[in-house]
Amino acid sequence: MMKLVYTHENHFIVGNIKNLIEAQDISVFIKNEFSQGAMGETSAFDCWPEIWVFDDNDLDAATAIVKQSQQSTNAADWVCTHCNEKNDPAFEVCWHCNNEAP
Repeated sequence: MMKLVYTHENHFIVGNIKNLIEAQDISVFIKNEFSQGAMGETSAFDCWPEIWVFDDNDLDAATAIVKQSQQSTNAADWVCTHCNEKNDPAFEVCWHCNNEAP
């Protein structure tokens, strides 16, 4: 039986979470991906896109990925050792010269 992992009103956030989970070789699918047109006929919450795992055994791992993605980090900007360009902590490579983060 399939299990619900995550739901959110924002399709972009749901798609990003789906990508994070699939990057760990966990098979998931999005339910209600195109249901916003039904909003008004049904509850708005019932139209939110949902991520479901195909294999129940993957539920804990998928849930852990969601939880980790929701944690905010207070990482600091970093300076490229190659070109001295300041980079946002989200970047793993320098946006200016493509050198890897230290």
